[in-house]
Amino acid sequence: SAIEKLTWKDRLPGYFINVSSILFMFGLTFSAVFGVIVYRITVSALMAMSPDPETKSNVRVTVTATAVIINLVVILILDEIYGAVALWLTELEIPKTETNFEERLILKAFLLKFMNAYAPIFYVAFFKGRFAGRPGNYVYVFNDYRMEECAPGGCLIELCIQLSIIMLGKQLIQNNIFEIGIPKLKKLVRALKEKESAQTEKEEERPPQQWNLDYALAPFEGLTPEYMEMIIQFGFVSLFVASFPLAPLFALLNNVIEIRLDAKKFVTELRRPVAVRAKDIGIWYNILSGMGKFSVIINAFVISFTSDFIPRLVYQYMYSQTGTMHGFIDHTLSHFNVSNFKPGTAPHNSELGDITVCRYKDYREPPWSPDAYQFSKQYWCVLAARLAFVILFQNLVMFLSLVVAWVIPDIPKTIVEQLKREKKLLVDVFLQEEKDKFQLIQSLFAKDTNLQPSSHMLHPGQTIPIPGRYSTLPPCPTAGEAGGGTRARCRAASFSQFSRKAPSSPRNENENSRHTAV
Repeated sequence: SAIEKLTWKDRLPGYFINVSSILFMFGLTFSAVFGVIVYRITVSALMAMSPDPETKSNVRVTVTATAVIINLVVILILDEIYGAVALWLTELEIPKTETNFEERLILKAFLLKFMNAYAPIFYVAFFKGRFAGRPGNYVYVFNDYRMEECAPGGCLIELCIQLSIIMLGKQLIQNNIFEIGIPKLKKLVRALKEKESAQTEKEEERPPQQWNLDYALAPFEGLTPEYMEMIIQFGFVSLFVASFPLAPLFALLNNVIEIRLDAKKFVTELRRPVAVRAKDIGIWYNILSGMGKFSVIINAFVISFTSDFIPRLVYQYMYSQTGTMHGFIDHTLSHFNVSNFKPGTAPHNSELGDITVCRYKDYREPPWSPDAYQFSKQYWCVLAARLAFVILFQNLVMFLSLVVAWVIPDIPKTIVEQLKREKKLLVDVFLQEEKDKFQLIQSLFAKDTNLQPSSHMLHPGQTIPIPGRYSTLPPCPTAGEAGGGTRARCRAASFSQFSRKAPSSPRNENENSRHTAV
């Protein structure tokens, strides 16, 4: 029967399910992050209303630590789910080749796990406190709970705490404990099953051989999980290294431990992998290159928007009277008239007394300005400086990376020189061999000319051929020279004439001459 090829109409349902499922998984990840946000808001409100003063003083630390642990648990659970979903979605596409299948599987798994691992960190770095509103016009969730804000010092410290806990917990639990614990549990289950089946077998059977024991090990599932661990770790190290400078050190310590754990796993827990030839690491190189460029942009935004680096520089060089940081805190605080609180939203505190104006951290116009509570000129100056820093930082780092890539060659200079030396030697050897062959052919033609009988007569108009000058074939004799009435067929020189060995007997010499001058 003829082979029917799949058309785009056959593949369209699979592609539609892929896109819709990936979007659904993204929505699931965002829902999990939003759920943790609601948890933080509600717990913060409940602890703030507690009569215990110690509980009130530890609200931020307690909420941050518990929320990060919940995020870590959700990330670990969703990682396993996303891995199975990515495999199922790739099988629906029916890729043509094994390489195409692996590339699509890796791309889907990376997108899902990337979003799952970094969504909580992106929220703290770029979104927390940006949409909380201002006094008198706060943003509320479910009309009861106010959106959370960053600490007075900014969200950089909280970002560092969240990144460190998620990174260390993910590497310790998922990369180390799961990799060793799950194969051992599977091995224990197989051993219990084999023990039950062995009791029913006969005792006189011989003990299992080594290949039977090797076959009982867990199958090798490829290097994709190992690569994925390193890619996610590379993201933790590179994307937010400005907020957590110790991330590369912890990654190095984790890799030193994981090398030994992986060695034990590959030797004692898994079957021997099947060797497959590959010219490079495939799509992983493109992912690493893309993450390296993306990390430059993310670190630029972290430095400019999450930290107070840019506002401090703007104040020091534009608004400070003395060129120092004296008065920076007062410059970042805006004024608010307590009479502008909406009914029912004013704080109930008897210690306020006769206070009519309070301060809050933002760049807004004072209540006595015509544009009360609108963004002030200082806000737009700081925003312009932040965006300018992002553009400058990104282009500078990209330029430096290109310079470094140009200065440091892909192949070291010593290896290039060695390759040139080897190529020169190879050319010399080839030329010497060709020269020896040419000299041998000339000597053989000269010897054949000397061995021809002197009684040969030239026909009118026939010239003496010059062997080795115009043709490498021997002269073709006439019928009279061949000793017969008909013209003998001209034969090419045999390989025996190119032999370097001297003829051992006159008979062999005559045979060689016949072969050459027939």
